[in-house]
Amino acid sequence: MEKSGLISLLTLTPVTALELAQSLKAKFSDVVSDPAEFRGELTLKISDAERLPGICAVAKKDLGFDYLVDITSIDNYGDDPRFTLVYHLYGYGHGRYLRLKADVSEEKGEAPTVTGVWRTADWHEREIYDMMGVRFRGHPDLRRIIMWPGYPYYPLRKDFPLAGRQSDAPEVAFSEPAPLAGGPFVTIAGGKDTISREPRVRIPETDAIEMNARVERRQDLKGARGQAHGPGPIDKGRKGAG
Repeated sequence: MEKSGLISLLTLTPVTALELAQSLKAKFSDVVSDPAEFRGELTLKISDAERLPGICAVAKKDLGFDYLVDITSIDNYGDDPRFTLVYHLYGYGHGRYLRLKADVSEEKGEAPTVTGVWRTADWHEREIYDMMGVRFRGHPDLRRIIMWPGYPYYPLRKDFPLAGRQSDAPEVAFSEPAPLAGGPFVTIAGGKDTISREPRVRIPETDAIEMNARVERRQDLKGARGQAHGPGPIDKGRKGAG
């Protein structure tokens, strides 16, 4: 089977990621940016997310990016466009990576699916929809994949509080403490701040905790010293500490 462009020479001449990126840029010069390099990785910015399926199809068929490693999303909270979709591509034949980025406004809140190019985009797009709220038009089964059906929030948005939000889902999700709530290395529900919900160990018989990566003990724990499970906190100036 004949292949066009640089991919036809892959079996004869090694091709660089930059050459592949430039080839994709030349094909879609009206919407694809010049390659941007950072720490040895290349990124192409796509100015119109509606063009994603066609660009991705060429990247796969003509340039050998046959593996969709991942699709991720960024919440640029406070900026417009609010969301950025990030596509990580890899080619098994040439061993090169390429990243594609496309912005999506909060008002529009959707982009076309690329499941017709890579079937593995199915669950990636569902996760972004579930966690960020960006929809993918044409997706064969756009359902939540982590949170339960009917959950009203998108937990990876930057305006979602770290403490979470209470929601009612009778017979679907529980709000009681998990069975392991009393064991060591388990986050305590509630608490006065986020730090207090990130324990290192639980102090028996007090339900107090020792903080992870804290140089000094918290004042509210000094009077509640019990035998801790696991390593204790790091003491500032402790003898022999390196």
